[in-house]
Amino acid sequence: MSLAYNWYSTLIKPSFAPPAWLFGPVWTFLYILIAISYGYVGYLFFTKRIPFIVFLPFIFNLIFNLIFTPIQFGLQNNLLAAVDIILVVGTLIWALVAIFPYVPWVSYINIPYLAWGLFATVLQFTVTWLNK
Repeated sequence: MSLAYNWYSTLIKPSFAPPAWLFGPVWTFLYILIAISYGYVGYLFFTKRIPFIVFLPFIFNLIFNLIFTPIQFGLQNNLLAAVDIILVVGTLIWALVAIFPYVPWVSYINIPYLAWGLFATVLQFTVTWLNK
């Protein structure tokens, strides 16, 4: 068992927090959707079918998504993780609005990611508040 997991398991969590085992399957599913849709958006940009401003929020979203785990579990910083999760959801909404006029299915396929992101935001802010 990792030190990060030990630390997280000691935090006070709300009653609606999912069990730890659920995060792996959920993120596996979401990362498959992200890989397919973001890969296609990248392809559209590199083949000059969409402008950079449409591609940009996807880049930001990936960055903010990928730094969440090191912030939460590496730095063990709930407040900074709460700020990051807002940036994840904000850039995701920006991305889905930006791409919709060009490729609506990319927005639709990312609805589960958006739903999980909104849930994760509530969860993160609750954990942050309970452990201040």
